[in-house]
Amino acid sequence: MTGPDRPHSPSGDGTPAPRRSPWRPRSRQGRAGPLTYLVLIGVTVVSVFPLYWTLVAATRTNAEINSVPPPMLPGGNLMKNIDLAYDQIDLTKAILNSLIVSGSIAVGTVMFCTLAGFAFAKLRFRFNNLLFGLTLGTMMIPPSLGAIPLYMMMVELGWIDHLQAVVLPTLVSAFGVFFMRQYLVEALPNELLEAGWVDGASTFRVFRSIVLPIARPAMAVLGMLVFLQAWNDFFWPILALTANNPTVQVALNNLGQGYVPDRSVIMAGTFLTTIPVIAVFILLGRQIVGGIMQGAIKG
Repeated sequence: MTGPDRPHSPSGDGTPAPRRSPWRPRSRQGRAGPLTYLVLIGVTVVSVFPLYWTLVAATRTNAEINSVPPPMLPGGNLMKNIDLAYDQIDLTKAILNSLIVSGSIAVGTVMFCTLAGFAFAKLRFRFNNLLFGLTLGTMMIPPSLGAIPLYMMMVELGWIDHLQAVVLPTLVSAFGVFFMRQYLVEALPNELLEAGWVDGASTFRVFRSIVLPIARPAMAVLGMLVFLQAWNDFFWPILALTANNPTVQVALNNLGQGYVPDRSVIMAGTFLTTIPVIAVFILLGRQIVGGIMQGAIKG
């Protein structure tokens, strides 16, 4: 091959250089195919359908819910069913009590677990690993095992049918300590802590000025998880509280009772008490996504 048809050899030894193809296939990495969208749509439908059905049932009568086939579109009885629910229980007081209980437990758990997680992750003290192992060991103890002695303690303190009987026993969780410890081990550089201590800052000042800003995404995730768990908790509140001072789950247990349970009224109360949970998720959604993305990048 001679003349302009012969490719130029960069080495000068006469060996023809490989001809580059003008067409390059695009990388499929990071591109979602039709199957991915179908899976995402299916997961979204399965996740949203229970909430949608709750809305449909809350806007219908009990007879319409039990008809075959059941209705799939909302009706016009939502306000009537909500009024019937309010006639049976004080939903406003139940929602307020649940907000107080769940908010207090979430704030307390986040702060105490962040302190404990920071200590286990970055501070040196005797029996660190032993204490951390004992903390994780408590996760294997069933909650029902301590219900009787805990109830007897609440009776001795005179806290039965008071909100503190639900709040105080659950202010710290072993899962929260483990979650914050694992996050701070990866996300908190030792150099920042050492710089703060060299500048003369106390450990509490380092925790307040350095640890808390870095731990904020994980704290938001933990706060949401704890809030949802406390909001949906039924076992301990039904033992420690009564219908005169209920949380949401205790109140819903007394809703729609009768020879034939009125499921439309039950669904109306359930839908109304779900709104605060959705609001909390919307408020903490950005921090939750940020925490997940930060953990993925570090991983």
